[in-house]
Amino acid sequence: MSTIDWPEKIYQSFKELGVKQVAYVPDAGHSQLIRKCEADAQIHSVSLTTEEEGVAMLGGAWIGGDRGVLLLQSSGVGNCINMLSLQHETRMPLFMIVTMRGEWGEFNPWQVAMGKSTQQVLEDSGVHVYRADSPQEVPPTVEAGAQFAYQTGRMVAVLIGQRVIGTKNFNK
Repeated sequence: MSTIDWPEKIYQSFKELGVKQVAYVPDAGHSQLIRKCEADAQIHSVSLTTEEEGVAMLGGAWIGGDRGVLLLQSSGVGNCINMLSLQHETRMPLFMIVTMRGEWGEFNPWQVAMGKSTQQVLEDSGVHVYRADSPQEVPPTVEAGAQFAYQTGRMVAVLIGQRVIGTKNFNK
């Protein structure tokens, strides 16, 4: 297993890219990155009650001149589908980083359906999907996805595979 600190690398990319707003629904896979963003006075971090709120929030951020990122888990992607029409029709960029569940080593059968369909659902909704399945792939994939979203006005999701974030086990 690699010792690369991919949450730190993502955070550093946010700083280099000028990300000013981070919207998230609390998630263990993003917890280190969320803590880094919350501790940064130059990044406005907002804990959401549901993922689609982040789609609207980041549209407003863009209109106001800020770059933002939506952090979510694959199980929350389905909540966003209807709201994605906002960015699709207005060509405002939307950059999402999605931690995957329902894949390698999953213990919770409720996570499997959305984990299996996340990429296809996003692509069918007009989102460009990038994927990282090793810690080494995460930093360059996030950077490439963010650049593509912000420079072309497109929706982009970077999927971080379950092998990277690890599996959960609530039987411990």
